[in-house]
Amino acid sequence: MDIEGVARVDALDMLDTRLRWLSSWTIHNANHLRESRDGLKVGGHQASCASMTAIMAVLYFHALRPQDKVAVKPHAGPVLHAIEYLMGRQSLDQLKAFRGFGGAQSYPSRTKDKIRVDFSTGSVGLGVAVTAFASLVQDYLVAHGAMQEADMGRMVALMGDAELDEGNIYECLIEGYKHDIRNCWWIVDYNRQSLDATTADRMFNRFDDIFRTCGWRVITLKHGKLQQATFARPGGSAIAAWIDNCPNADFAALTYQGGAVWRERLMADIGKEPHVAKLLGSFDDEALERLMTNLGGHCIETLIEAFDAASDTLPTMFIAYTVKGFGLPFAGHKDNHAGLMNPTQIATLRGSLGIAEGDEWLPFAGLGENAASQLRAFVERSPLAQRDAASAAPAVDTPASLPVPEGAEQSTQAAFGRILLDLAKSGHPLADRIVTTSPDVTVSTNLGAFVNQRGLFRRGELRDVFRAANIPSPQKWSGHGAGQHMELGIAENNLFLMLAALGLAAPLFGTRLIPIGTVYDPFIARGLDALNYACYQDARFLLVATPSGVTLGPEGGAHQSINSPLIGMGQPGLTYYEPAFADELAHIMGHAFRHIQAPDGGSVYLRLTTRAIEQVARDDDDWKEDALRGGYWLRRPSANAEAAIVFTGALAPEALEAWASMIDDLPGLGLLNVTSPDLLHRGWTAHSAARWAGRPNVPSHVEALLAALPEKAGLVTIIDGSPSTLSWLGGVRGARVRALGVDRFGQTGDLPDLYRAYRLDPAAIVEATAELFV
Repeated sequence: MDIEGVARVDALDMLDTRLRWLSSWTIHNANHLRESRDGLKVGGHQASCASMTAIMAVLYFHALRPQDKVAVKPHAGPVLHAIEYLMGRQSLDQLKAFRGFGGAQSYPSRTKDKIRVDFSTGSVGLGVAVTAFASLVQDYLVAHGAMQEADMGRMVALMGDAELDEGNIYECLIEGYKHDIRNCWWIVDYNRQSLDATTADRMFNRFDDIFRTCGWRVITLKHGKLQQATFARPGGSAIAAWIDNCPNADFAALTYQGGAVWRERLMADIGKEPHVAKLLGSFDDEALERLMTNLGGHCIETLIEAFDAASDTLPTMFIAYTVKGFGLPFAGHKDNHAGLMNPTQIATLRGSLGIAEGDEWLPFAGLGENAASQLRAFVERSPLAQRDAASAAPAVDTPASLPVPEGAEQSTQAAFGRILLDLAKSGHPLADRIVTTSPDVTVSTNLGAFVNQRGLFRRGELRDVFRAANIPSPQKWSGHGAGQHMELGIAENNLFLMLAALGLAAPLFGTRLIPIGTVYDPFIARGLDALNYACYQDARFLLVATPSGVTLGPEGGAHQSINSPLIGMGQPGLTYYEPAFADELAHIMGHAFRHIQAPDGGSVYLRLTTRAIEQVARDDDDWKEDALRGGYWLRRPSANAEAAIVFTGALAPEALEAWASMIDDLPGLGLLNVTSPDLLHRGWTAHSAARWAGRPNVPSHVEALLAALPEKAGLVTIIDGSPSTLSWLGGVRGARVRALGVDRFGQTGDLPDLYRAYRLDPAAIVEATAELFV
């Protein structure tokens, strides 16, 4: 190694130590020094940080380029904050407030942390998988001329080995193989310890097989340079073989016990083999402990060589063997996952690093002036330190209005497909930015016509074999670089991770896309963790879930949704609409395309249906603004109305029929169409909070709507979903409520039978209205 190489290794070795100290001290300060007002343990995972510091030092200060993006292992968040602190991009106040209100977050967060975070992490496995989908988005942008090939970066995930138990990783792995992903690194902190136990030994060689089968290069970093040199000495091969065959639990326990116990065990197991005793005798206990824990994931030179060897675009998995808690007093202990150093232990660590009491927060404390100056200069010269702040992506022009599909009877699902097709044919700039995706339900969610018009996205050409053979089919799907549909297998986690990556194209890559994902409404729940993950990091997309409710009819209970409206209402960052009519849908979709791009906007969820219903005649457009705010009076009540029917979505015909049958007996009966239970509820609770905070007392939209009714008027609410979606309306003004909906698993049947069985028909509405007056 030349002089420059030696200097680089020395600098990175010092940075490894800096990161271990700063992450440990940040966590110690939060748990032992900062005032605790509630007595709760703060935590912070010192051991999980310590196993990653060498990997992150080499990655961030040597391997990464400005265009690379990283998802950091959740429990290594303090190491990321320490890195940003050394680069001058994280404040001391934030470190001191780690896991405190408004301070550095427990796990890296795009939306909550002050530093730049490429991908939020927290729910294990999702931060890993999203990097694969981000690599596909990058390929999409290159193919569409929105990015130069030379500007492509690597999408890097740092993960703990326990994350490899997460099924979403393997769903993603399969999808990535189908799409021939590239420019993706997954780096495994293979410390072989999880929260509850050590990792199963049987998996030692299986990960290599799994990833290689899916087209990945696997680089295993098991032994550091000191071990490698020792193995080359007489007796070294026996020690190498012993390490390779040592059970994970034994290795962890011996690491915790230290050099003398290492020696005792090695002598008992292989001490009689040629040259082993002499070789072991050349190391004192401290040096032997250092040798046995000199794993590849802690060796700076080994890490540099491994990262430098993977400079092409082939997806690569690095399995870096490490010790959990490396360099800390509880290294290797099976309970160290949530362990914290006590004040005596942290003081001993501080003393070993030459850091004076009171200097703990200084970035380069404990180093001489010359060494500190040289290390500071090394940090400033690192490629990632040159990364510019992310610039805002320009908004995509959106039509003032979208054309409403024609037809006296329409379903919202069919209308959605027609609106997209008209957009695809229009040549409007918005259509060029739309990217659709679906987990193998493209046809049955009415995306097929858009795909016919715009094609599948493939980096390589994909012929439509059926079309080439003149076999009739309504699907004319060819794959090419200009295609705008990401075809996915039937895994909802992948759908939401794809939407997350597409929805982050603006902040990650500087080009805004308009992602639209379709899924069967009940199966939102199958990918709910990934949906929450996408919203948490403020990815922007349009989610179209259809068909919904028992209105799906003969498909039966396994395909009928009940609580999805409550998911829509409860999910931050996602606005739920359930339009009943095609003109409402067109109006809401136009708004959604603007809301997705607004600085204070978010994602939108449309709950649609396959049921074709008679469309209503409109005298004017007065309903439009109220529809976007959550609801409008389809039949306005009179000043002396005794009741109102409140409906959402597919049950509009039942609500209208019941209203018509009662209007003579209940003059002035109101009929309220709730297009978004989510917005109505959100506005109501926000108004309550404003009153408590002393802000202007402006009534919410739902309060303004219900003010059209006398105070004692009752409400009958009905939705093809959980009745709780609308039953809360009684709390707005203290009204009596009879809430109709679905609160148990459905079954097969036609709509008359199902609506009668689940009390969704006009007769049920009439009966519920009568109950208001009992």
